[in-house]
Amino acid sequence: MEKRKDLQNLEKRRSFLEDANRPNEVSKRKEKGFLTARENIENLCDAGSFLEYGSFLIAAQRSRRTVEDLIEKTPADGLITGIGEINGNYFDPDKAKCLVMSYDYTVLAGTQGAMNHKKTDRMLEIAKKSLLPIIFFLEGGGGRPGDVDYYPISVGGLNLTTFAQYAKLSGKVPRIAIVNGYSFAGNAAFAGCSDVIIATKKSSIGMSGPAMIEGGGLGSFHPNEIGPPDFQVPNGVIDILVEDEKEAVKIAKQYLSYFQGSINFNECNDQEPLRYIIPEERKRVYDMRKLIDTLCDKNSVLEIRSGFGKSMITSLVRINGRPMGVIANNLKHLAGALDSDSSDKVARFLQLCDAFGLPVLSLIDAPGFMVGPNCEKTAMVRHASRMFIVGANIEVPIYSVVTRRGYGLGAMALAGGGFFESQFIVSWPSGEFGAMGLEGSVKLGFRKELEATENETERSQLFDKLLKEAHTQGSAFNAASVLEIDEVIDPVDTRKWIINANSTYPEQSYKTRKGRYIDAW
Repeated sequence: MEKRKDLQNLEKRRSFLEDANRPNEVSKRKEKGFLTARENIENLCDAGSFLEYGSFLIAAQRSRRTVEDLIEKTPADGLITGIGEINGNYFDPDKAKCLVMSYDYTVLAGTQGAMNHKKTDRMLEIAKKSLLPIIFFLEGGGGRPGDVDYYPISVGGLNLTTFAQYAKLSGKVPRIAIVNGYSFAGNAAFAGCSDVIIATKKSSIGMSGPAMIEGGGLGSFHPNEIGPPDFQVPNGVIDILVEDEKEAVKIAKQYLSYFQGSINFNECNDQEPLRYIIPEERKRVYDMRKLIDTLCDKNSVLEIRSGFGKSMITSLVRINGRPMGVIANNLKHLAGALDSDSSDKVARFLQLCDAFGLPVLSLIDAPGFMVGPNCEKTAMVRHASRMFIVGANIEVPIYSVVTRRGYGLGAMALAGGGFFESQFIVSWPSGEFGAMGLEGSVKLGFRKELEATENETERSQLFDKLLKEAHTQGSAFNAASVLEIDEVIDPVDTRKWIINANSTYPEQSYKTRKGRYIDAW
Protein backbone atom coordinates (compact mmCIF):
# COMPACT_ATOMS: atom_id res chain seq x y z
CA MET A 1 0.00 0.00 0.00
CA GLU A 2 1.33 3.41 -0.96
CA LYS A 3 2.16 5.63 1.98
CA ARG A 4 -0.17 8.59 2.51
CA LYS A 5 1.10 11.92 1.24
CA ASP A 6 0.89 13.60 4.65
CA LEU A 7 3.07 10.84 6.12
CA GLN A 8 5.50 11.29 3.27
CA ASN A 9 5.64 14.99 4.09
CA LEU A 10 6.29 14.14 7.74
CA GLU A 11 9.17 11.87 6.83
CA LYS A 12 10.63 14.50 4.54
CA ARG A 13 10.53 17.17 7.24
CA ARG A 14 12.04 14.82 9.77
CA SER A 15 14.87 13.99 7.40
CA PHE A 16 16.20 17.54 7.76
CA LEU A 17 16.78 16.82 11.46
CA GLU A 18 18.89 13.72 10.98
CA ASP A 19 22.68 13.87 11.26
CA ALA A 20 22.99 11.54 8.28
CA ASN A 21 21.39 14.15 6.04
CA ARG A 22 23.63 16.99 7.24
CA PRO A 23 27.09 15.72 6.24
CA ASN A 24 28.84 19.09 5.98
CA GLU A 25 27.75 20.22 9.44
CA VAL A 26 28.51 16.85 11.02
CA SER A 27 31.98 16.66 9.45
CA LYS A 28 32.92 19.95 11.09
CA ARG A 29 32.04 18.46 14.48
CA LYS A 30 34.08 15.37 13.79
CA GLU A 31 37.09 17.46 12.78
CA LYS A 32 37.03 18.96 16.27
CA GLY A 33 36.67 15.54 17.85
CA PHE A 34 33.19 16.47 19.10
CA LEU A 35 29.89 14.59 18.99
CA THR A 36 26.69 16.04 17.56
CA ALA A 37 23.85 17.16 19.82
CA ARG A 38 21.76 14.19 18.76
CA GLU A 39 24.59 11.76 19.45
CA ASN A 40 24.94 13.15 22.98
CA ILE A 41 21.22 12.73 23.62
CA GLU A 42 21.32 9.20 22.24
CA ASN A 43 24.18 8.36 24.61
CA LEU A 44 22.36 9.95 27.54
CA CYS A 45 18.86 8.50 27.28
CA ASP A 46 17.82 4.89 27.56
CA ALA A 47 17.46 3.30 24.13
CA GLY A 48 14.37 4.44 22.26
CA SER A 49 13.01 6.50 25.15
CA PHE A 50 13.61 10.05 23.91
CA LEU A 51 10.54 11.86 22.58
CA GLU A 52 11.37 15.16 20.91
CA TYR A 53 9.31 18.30 21.34
CA GLY A 54 9.36 21.26 18.94
CA SER A 55 11.52 19.64 16.29
CA PHE A 56 9.95 21.57 13.41
CA LEU A 57 10.88 25.02 14.67
CA ILE A 58 12.89 27.21 12.35
CA ALA A 59 14.74 30.44 13.02
CA ALA A 60 12.82 33.71 13.18
CA GLN A 61 14.37 34.93 9.94
CA ARG A 62 11.56 34.48 7.40
CA SER A 63 11.78 38.13 6.40
CA ARG A 64 15.36 37.68 5.17
CA ARG A 65 15.51 34.02 4.11
CA THR A 66 13.22 31.53 2.39
CA VAL A 67 11.30 29.03 4.49
CA GLU A 68 12.91 26.21 2.51
CA ASP A 69 16.36 27.50 3.41
CA LEU A 70 15.43 27.84 7.08
CA ILE A 71 14.02 24.31 7.17
CA GLU A 72 17.27 22.97 5.75
CA LYS A 73 19.74 25.18 7.62
CA THR A 74 18.06 25.87 10.99
CA PRO A 75 16.47 22.57 12.08
CA ALA A 76 14.76 22.75 15.50
CA ASP A 77 16.04 26.36 15.60
CA GLY A 78 19.30 25.02 17.03
CA LEU A 79 17.78 23.61 20.22
CA ILE A 80 16.80 19.96 20.61
CA THR A 81 14.36 19.32 23.46
CA GLY A 82 12.35 16.40 24.71
CA ILE A 83 11.70 13.90 27.46
CA GLY A 84 13.56 10.63 27.86
CA GLU A 85 14.33 8.02 30.45
CA ILE A 86 17.72 7.85 32.17
CA ASN A 87 18.95 5.05 34.44
CA GLY A 88 15.79 3.05 33.73
CA ASN A 89 17.70 -0.15 34.53
CA TYR A 90 17.82 1.03 38.17
CA PHE A 91 14.63 3.03 38.62
CA ASP A 92 10.95 2.84 37.72
CA PRO A 93 9.91 4.85 34.63
CA ASP A 94 8.37 7.63 36.74
CA LYS A 95 11.73 8.15 38.48
CA ALA A 96 13.75 7.71 35.28
CA LYS A 97 12.00 10.40 33.22
CA CYS A 98 14.07 13.49 32.56
CA LEU A 99 13.77 16.66 30.51
CA VAL A 100 16.71 16.91 28.10
CA MET A 101 17.69 20.03 26.16
CA SER A 102 20.68 20.59 23.95
CA TYR A 103 21.81 23.57 21.93
CA ASP A 104 23.03 22.39 18.53
CA TYR A 105 26.31 24.09 17.60
CA THR A 106 25.90 23.03 13.97
CA VAL A 107 22.92 25.41 13.74
CA LEU A 108 23.92 29.06 13.93
CA ALA A 109 26.67 28.26 16.48
CA GLY A 110 24.20 27.07 19.10
CA THR A 111 22.90 30.59 19.63
CA GLN A 112 19.70 31.48 21.43
CA GLY A 113 17.03 32.55 18.97
CA ALA A 114 13.54 33.94 19.41
CA MET A 115 11.86 30.64 18.64
CA ASN A 116 14.15 28.42 20.67
CA HIS A 117 13.61 30.73 23.65
CA LYS A 118 9.89 30.14 23.15
CA LYS A 119 10.54 26.41 23.03
CA THR A 120 12.69 26.56 26.16
CA ASP A 121 9.90 28.36 28.01
CA ARG A 122 7.47 25.64 26.96
CA MET A 123 9.78 22.86 28.16
CA LEU A 124 10.53 24.56 31.45
CA GLU A 125 6.82 24.87 32.13
CA ILE A 126 6.48 21.12 31.54
CA ALA A 127 9.40 20.48 33.90
CA LYS A 128 7.75 22.65 36.53
CA LYS A 129 4.36 20.93 36.29
CA SER A 130 5.77 17.40 36.11
CA LEU A 131 8.76 18.00 38.41
CA LEU A 132 11.16 16.58 35.86
CA PRO A 133 14.91 16.85 36.39
CA ILE A 134 16.74 18.73 33.64
CA ILE A 135 19.93 17.93 31.78
CA PHE A 136 21.00 20.83 29.58
CA PHE A 137 23.82 20.72 27.00
CA LEU A 138 24.95 24.34 26.77
CA GLU A 139 27.49 24.71 24.00
CA GLY A 140 26.73 27.93 22.14
CA GLY A 141 27.43 31.59 21.63
CA GLY A 142 24.58 33.25 23.53
CA GLY A 143 22.00 35.59 22.04
CA ARG A 144 21.44 35.60 18.30
CA PRO A 145 21.34 39.03 16.63
CA GLY A 146 20.13 37.74 13.24
CA ASP A 147 16.54 36.88 14.26
CA VAL A 148 14.70 39.89 12.84
CA ASP A 149 11.13 38.64 12.41
CA TYR A 150 9.97 39.96 15.75
CA TYR A 151 11.14 43.56 15.22
CA PRO A 152 9.77 46.12 16.04
CA ILE A 153 7.62 44.12 18.48
CA SER A 154 10.77 43.57 20.57
CA VAL A 155 13.78 45.86 20.90
CA GLY A 156 16.34 44.17 23.17
CA GLY A 157 14.34 41.06 24.08
CA LEU A 158 14.88 41.89 27.72
CA ASN A 159 11.33 41.00 28.72
CA LEU A 160 11.69 37.31 27.90
CA THR A 161 10.96 34.95 30.78
CA THR A 162 13.32 32.08 30.00
CA PHE A 163 16.14 32.80 32.45
CA ALA A 164 13.77 33.59 35.32
CA GLN A 165 11.80 30.40 34.64
CA TYR A 166 14.96 28.32 34.79
CA ALA A 167 16.16 30.10 37.94
CA LYS A 168 12.80 29.52 39.65
CA LEU A 169 13.31 25.77 39.30
CA SER A 170 16.35 25.97 41.58
CA GLY A 171 15.77 23.61 44.49
CA LYS A 172 12.59 22.27 42.87
CA VAL A 173 14.17 19.81 40.42
CA PRO A 174 17.77 18.71 39.84
CA ARG A 175 19.33 20.74 37.00
CA ILE A 176 22.53 19.50 35.38
CA ALA A 177 24.57 21.58 32.93
CA ILE A 178 26.96 19.92 30.49
CA VAL A 179 29.44 22.14 28.68
CA ASN A 180 31.75 21.20 25.84
CA GLY A 181 33.38 23.71 23.53
CA TYR A 182 32.33 27.35 23.82
CA SER A 183 29.53 28.44 26.14
CA PHE A 184 29.11 32.20 26.31
CA ALA A 185 26.61 34.83 27.45
CA GLY A 186 23.08 33.38 27.73
CA ASN A 187 24.28 29.81 27.38
CA ALA A 188 26.76 30.38 30.20
CA ALA A 189 24.04 32.04 32.30
CA PHE A 190 22.02 28.81 32.14
CA ALA A 191 25.12 26.90 33.21
CA GLY A 192 25.71 29.23 36.14
CA CYS A 193 22.09 28.90 37.29
CA SER A 194 22.34 25.08 37.28
CA ASP A 195 22.99 22.92 40.32
CA VAL A 196 26.12 21.42 38.81
CA ILE A 197 28.35 22.20 35.83
CA ILE A 198 30.04 19.22 34.21
CA ALA A 199 32.55 20.49 31.66
CA THR A 200 35.06 18.92 29.32
CA LYS A 201 38.72 19.83 29.05
CA LYS A 202 37.94 21.54 25.73
CA SER A 203 35.33 23.85 27.24
CA SER A 204 35.45 27.62 27.59
CA ILE A 205 32.75 29.29 29.69
CA GLY A 206 32.21 33.01 29.97
CA MET A 207 29.51 35.60 30.49
CA SER A 208 30.58 37.16 27.19
CA GLY A 209 32.11 35.92 23.99
CA PRO A 210 34.94 37.41 21.92
CA ALA A 211 32.68 39.73 19.90
CA MET A 212 31.12 41.32 22.97
CA ILE A 213 34.51 41.76 24.65
CA GLU A 214 35.98 43.40 21.59
CA GLY A 215 32.86 45.50 21.09
CA GLY A 216 33.28 46.81 24.62
CA GLY A 217 36.77 47.99 23.79
CA LEU A 218 38.44 45.44 26.05
CA GLY A 219 40.65 43.82 23.47
CA SER A 220 40.66 40.86 21.12
CA PHE A 221 40.68 37.34 22.56
CA HIS A 222 40.46 33.83 21.20
CA PRO A 223 37.43 31.97 22.61
CA ASN A 224 39.75 29.54 24.38
CA GLU A 225 41.27 32.40 26.37
CA ILE A 226 38.00 33.59 27.87
CA GLY A 227 37.01 30.87 30.31
CA PRO A 228 39.16 27.72 30.06
CA PRO A 229 39.18 25.00 32.73
CA ASP A 230 42.61 26.24 33.84
CA PHE A 231 40.89 28.89 35.92
CA GLN A 232 37.22 27.80 35.85
CA VAL A 233 38.06 24.72 37.93
CA PRO A 234 40.11 26.34 40.73
CA ASN A 235 37.74 29.31 40.93
CA GLY A 236 34.76 27.00 41.47
CA VAL A 237 32.78 27.62 38.26
CA ILE A 238 33.25 24.07 36.95
CA ASP A 239 32.07 21.46 39.46
CA ILE A 240 33.30 18.35 37.66
CA LEU A 241 35.93 18.35 34.92
CA VAL A 242 35.83 15.43 32.47
CA GLU A 243 37.80 14.35 29.44
CA ASP A 244 35.12 14.54 26.73
CA GLU A 245 31.39 14.47 25.98
CA LYS A 246 31.07 10.72 26.49
CA GLU A 247 32.49 10.98 29.99
CA ALA A 248 30.32 14.05 30.65
CA VAL A 249 27.21 12.03 29.83
CA LYS A 250 28.39 9.14 32.02
CA ILE A 251 28.97 11.46 34.97
CA ALA A 252 25.65 13.26 34.39
CA LYS A 253 23.82 9.93 34.60
CA GLN A 254 25.65 9.07 37.82
CA TYR A 255 24.98 12.51 39.32
CA LEU A 256 21.27 12.30 38.46
CA SER A 257 20.99 8.84 40.02
CA TYR A 258 21.56 10.17 43.54
CA PHE A 259 18.37 12.20 43.21
CA GLN A 260 16.38 9.36 41.69
CA GLY A 261 16.43 7.35 44.92
CA SER A 262 17.94 4.28 46.55
CA ILE A 263 19.12 1.23 44.67
CA ASN A 264 19.48 -2.35 45.78
CA PHE A 265 22.59 -2.50 47.93
CA ASN A 266 25.45 -4.05 46.04
CA GLU A 267 28.52 -4.29 48.27
CA CYS A 268 30.90 -2.29 50.39
CA ASN A 269 34.58 -2.59 51.06
CA ASP A 270 36.02 -4.43 54.02
CA GLN A 271 35.67 -2.00 56.94
CA GLU A 272 38.63 -3.38 58.91
CA PRO A 273 41.15 -0.94 57.32
CA LEU A 274 39.23 1.96 58.91
CA ARG A 275 40.73 0.89 62.25
CA TYR A 276 44.22 1.69 61.00
CA ILE A 277 43.71 4.55 58.54
CA ILE A 278 44.32 7.18 61.25
CA PRO A 279 48.04 7.27 62.09
CA GLU A 280 48.89 6.80 65.76
CA GLU A 281 51.27 9.73 65.41
CA ARG A 282 48.64 12.47 65.80
CA LYS A 283 50.35 14.98 63.50
CA ARG A 284 50.68 12.67 60.53
CA VAL A 285 48.49 13.22 57.46
CA TYR A 286 46.21 10.52 56.06
CA ASP A 287 44.07 10.23 52.95
CA MET A 288 40.49 11.28 53.70
CA ARG A 289 39.35 10.33 50.20
CA LYS A 290 40.55 6.78 50.81
CA LEU A 291 38.60 6.77 54.07
CA ILE A 292 35.43 7.88 52.25
CA ASP A 293 35.84 5.27 49.52
CA THR A 294 36.30 2.56 52.14
CA LEU A 295 33.31 3.64 54.21
CA CYS A 296 30.80 4.04 51.36
CA ASP A 297 29.30 1.50 48.98
CA LYS A 298 31.71 0.36 46.29
CA ASN A 299 32.00 2.66 43.27
CA SER A 300 29.40 5.04 44.71
CA VAL A 301 31.46 8.18 45.40
CA LEU A 302 31.18 11.22 43.11
CA GLU A 303 33.22 14.21 44.29
CA ILE A 304 31.93 17.70 43.49
CA ARG A 305 34.20 20.77 43.06
CA SER A 306 37.41 18.91 43.86
CA GLY A 307 39.54 21.72 42.42
CA PHE A 308 37.96 24.49 44.51
CA GLY A 309 38.04 25.03 48.27
CA LYS A 310 40.52 22.19 48.48
CA SER A 311 40.64 21.93 52.27
CA MET A 312 37.15 20.39 52.18
CA ILE A 313 35.79 17.41 50.26
CA THR A 314 32.15 17.36 49.14
CA SER A 315 30.83 14.17 47.57
CA LEU A 316 27.62 12.41 46.68
CA VAL A 317 27.73 8.80 47.86
CA ARG A 318 25.63 5.78 48.71
CA ILE A 319 25.60 3.87 51.97
CA ASN A 320 23.62 0.64 51.95
CA GLY A 321 22.22 1.75 48.59
CA ARG A 322 20.83 5.03 49.91
CA PRO A 323 22.08 8.33 48.44
CA MET A 324 23.69 10.81 50.81
CA GLY A 325 26.02 13.78 50.83
CA VAL A 326 29.45 13.73 52.50
CA ILE A 327 31.46 16.69 53.74
CA ALA A 328 34.95 16.01 55.05
CA ASN A 329 38.19 17.80 55.89
CA ASN A 330 41.05 17.27 53.45
CA LEU A 331 44.22 17.15 55.52
CA LYS A 332 46.38 17.46 52.43
CA HIS A 333 45.46 21.12 51.99
CA LEU A 334 45.81 23.69 54.78
CA ALA A 335 45.75 20.70 57.17
CA GLY A 336 41.98 20.67 56.62
CA ALA A 337 41.39 24.19 57.94
CA LEU A 338 38.30 25.93 56.56
CA ASP A 339 39.10 29.01 54.48
CA SER A 340 36.62 31.28 52.66
CA ASP A 341 36.40 29.13 49.54
CA SER A 342 35.94 25.85 51.38
CA SER A 343 33.32 27.44 53.66
CA ASP A 344 31.33 28.54 50.62
CA LYS A 345 31.78 25.15 49.02
CA VAL A 346 30.38 23.32 52.05
CA ALA A 347 27.54 25.78 52.59
CA ARG A 348 26.28 25.45 49.02
CA PHE A 349 26.64 21.66 49.11
CA LEU A 350 24.50 21.56 52.26
CA GLN A 351 21.86 23.60 50.42
CA LEU A 352 21.94 21.11 47.56
CA CYS A 353 21.46 18.13 49.88
CA ASP A 354 18.72 19.89 51.82
CA ALA A 355 16.77 20.86 48.71
CA PHE A 356 16.59 17.29 47.49
CA GLY A 357 16.27 15.42 50.79
CA LEU A 358 19.71 13.83 51.08
CA PRO A 359 21.07 13.21 54.61
CA VAL A 360 24.56 14.54 55.19
CA LEU A 361 27.48 12.65 56.68
CA SER A 362 30.10 14.98 58.16
CA LEU A 363 33.53 13.43 58.65
CA ILE A 364 35.35 15.83 60.94
CA ASP A 365 39.08 16.21 61.32
CA ALA A 366 39.03 19.97 61.74
CA PRO A 367 41.79 22.18 63.07
CA GLY A 368 39.26 25.00 62.85
CA PHE A 369 38.74 27.96 60.57
CA MET A 370 41.76 29.44 58.84
CA VAL A 371 43.20 32.42 60.70
CA GLY A 372 45.46 35.39 60.07
CA PRO A 373 45.36 38.80 58.35
CA ASN A 374 45.66 37.36 54.83
CA CYS A 375 42.72 35.10 55.50
CA GLU A 376 40.62 37.96 56.86
CA LYS A 377 41.23 39.90 53.64
CA THR A 378 39.07 37.28 51.92
CA ALA A 379 36.03 38.27 54.06
CA MET A 380 36.48 35.19 56.22
CA VAL A 381 34.02 36.46 58.83
CA ARG A 382 31.17 36.42 56.33
CA HIS A 383 32.11 33.20 54.57
CA ALA A 384 32.60 31.28 57.82
CA SER A 385 29.30 32.58 59.18
CA ARG A 386 27.52 31.33 56.08
CA MET A 387 28.25 27.77 57.23
CA PHE A 388 26.50 28.39 60.54
CA ILE A 389 23.47 29.97 58.89
CA VAL A 390 23.04 27.24 56.30
CA GLY A 391 23.89 24.37 58.65
CA ALA A 392 21.49 25.53 61.33
CA ASN A 393 18.59 25.92 58.89
CA ILE A 394 18.69 22.79 56.77
CA GLU A 395 16.00 20.21 57.44
CA VAL A 396 17.84 17.05 56.45
CA PRO A 397 19.80 15.34 59.23
CA ILE A 398 23.54 15.67 59.67
CA TYR A 399 25.40 12.63 60.98
CA SER A 400 28.75 13.72 62.47
CA VAL A 401 31.75 11.47 62.93
CA VAL A 402 34.94 12.91 64.40
CA THR A 403 37.81 10.90 63.03
CA ARG A 404 40.54 12.85 64.83
CA ARG A 405 40.46 16.61 65.54
CA GLY A 406 37.32 18.37 66.65
CA TYR A 407 38.58 21.87 67.31
CA GLY A 408 36.69 25.08 67.82
CA LEU A 409 34.19 26.87 65.64
CA GLY A 410 35.26 24.97 62.53
CA ALA A 411 34.27 21.63 64.01
CA MET A 412 31.00 23.09 65.28
CA ALA A 413 30.16 24.49 61.85
CA LEU A 414 30.75 21.10 60.25
CA ALA A 415 28.28 19.53 62.67
CA GLY A 416 25.50 21.94 61.72
CA GLY A 417 26.49 24.82 64.01
CA GLY A 418 27.07 22.83 67.19
CA PHE A 419 27.65 19.20 68.08
CA PHE A 420 24.09 18.59 69.26
CA GLU A 421 22.65 19.98 66.03
CA SER A 422 23.65 16.62 64.54
CA GLN A 423 21.38 13.59 64.56
CA PHE A 424 24.34 11.92 66.19
CA ILE A 425 27.87 13.04 67.02
CA VAL A 426 30.31 10.19 67.61
CA SER A 427 34.07 9.91 67.65
CA TRP A 428 36.60 7.31 66.76
CA PRO A 429 39.06 6.52 69.60
CA SER A 430 41.61 8.77 67.85
CA GLY A 431 39.37 11.79 68.45
CA GLU A 432 40.58 14.84 70.37
CA PHE A 433 38.61 17.95 71.25
CA GLY A 434 39.18 21.51 72.29
CA ALA A 435 38.13 25.10 71.81
CA MET A 436 41.22 25.41 69.62
CA GLY A 437 44.24 23.33 68.61
CA LEU A 438 45.84 21.72 71.64
CA GLU A 439 49.31 23.12 70.96
CA GLY A 440 47.89 26.62 70.64
CA SER A 441 45.77 26.29 73.74
CA VAL A 442 48.83 25.30 75.79
CA LYS A 443 50.92 28.19 74.42
CA LEU A 444 48.19 30.70 75.19
CA GLY A 445 46.82 29.25 78.40
CA PHE A 446 50.18 28.65 80.02
CA ARG A 447 52.19 31.49 78.52
CA LYS A 448 53.09 32.86 81.96
CA GLU A 449 54.50 29.54 83.18
CA LEU A 450 56.36 28.87 79.96
CA GLU A 451 57.93 32.34 79.85
CA ALA A 452 58.96 32.00 83.48
CA THR A 453 60.95 28.87 82.63
CA GLU A 454 64.21 30.32 81.34
CA ASN A 455 66.02 27.10 80.55
CA GLU A 456 65.09 26.10 76.99
CA THR A 457 65.23 22.37 77.67
CA GLU A 458 63.08 22.68 80.77
CA ARG A 459 60.65 24.92 78.91
CA SER A 460 60.32 22.29 76.19
CA GLN A 461 59.79 19.57 78.79
CA LEU A 462 57.13 21.67 80.51
CA PHE A 463 55.38 22.28 77.21
CA ASP A 464 55.36 18.54 76.41
CA LYS A 465 53.96 17.77 79.88
CA LEU A 466 51.21 20.37 79.54
CA LEU A 467 50.39 19.17 76.03
CA LYS A 468 50.08 15.59 77.24
CA GLU A 469 47.68 16.74 79.96
CA ALA A 470 45.68 18.73 77.40
CA HIS A 471 45.51 15.70 75.15
CA THR A 472 44.18 13.59 78.00
CA GLN A 473 41.68 16.28 78.90
CA GLY A 474 40.56 16.59 75.29
CA SER A 475 40.38 12.87 74.51
CA ALA A 476 37.30 11.35 72.93
CA PHE A 477 36.65 9.33 76.09
CA ASN A 478 36.75 12.43 78.27
CA ALA A 479 34.41 14.25 75.88
CA ALA A 480 32.03 11.30 76.03
CA SER A 481 32.21 11.24 79.83
CA VAL A 482 30.57 14.68 79.98
CA LEU A 483 28.24 14.04 77.02
CA GLU A 484 29.92 16.51 74.71
CA ILE A 485 29.63 13.72 72.15
CA ASP A 486 27.19 10.82 72.05
CA GLU A 487 29.59 7.91 71.88
CA VAL A 488 33.10 6.68 71.11
CA ILE A 489 32.84 3.96 68.47
CA ASP A 490 34.98 1.37 66.75
CA PRO A 491 35.59 2.72 63.22
CA VAL A 492 34.23 -0.50 61.72
CA ASP A 493 30.84 0.32 63.28
CA THR A 494 30.53 3.66 61.48
CA ARG A 495 28.31 2.26 58.72
CA LYS A 496 26.02 0.70 61.33
CA TRP A 497 25.48 4.10 62.95
CA ILE A 498 24.71 5.70 59.61
CA ILE A 499 22.34 2.95 58.47
CA ASN A 500 20.54 2.99 61.82
CA ALA A 501 20.10 6.77 61.68
CA ASN A 502 18.86 6.60 58.10
CA SER A 503 16.20 4.11 59.16
CA THR A 504 14.67 6.81 61.37
CA TYR A 505 14.66 9.34 58.52
CA PRO A 506 12.32 8.14 55.77
CA GLU A 507 13.70 8.55 52.28
CA GLN A 508 12.32 11.68 50.66
CA SER A 509 11.87 12.54 47.01
CA TYR A 510 12.47 16.10 45.90
CA LYS A 511 9.03 15.80 44.29
CA THR A 512 7.40 15.80 47.72
CA ARG A 513 9.62 18.43 49.34
CA LYS A 514 9.16 22.15 49.35
CA GLY A 515 12.61 22.77 48.01
CA ARG A 516 14.52 25.93 48.78
CA TYR A 517 16.58 27.56 46.09
CA ILE A 518 20.26 26.76 45.91
CA ASP A 519 22.77 29.58 45.69
CA ALA A 520 24.64 29.82 42.41
CA TRP A 521 27.86 30.07 44.40
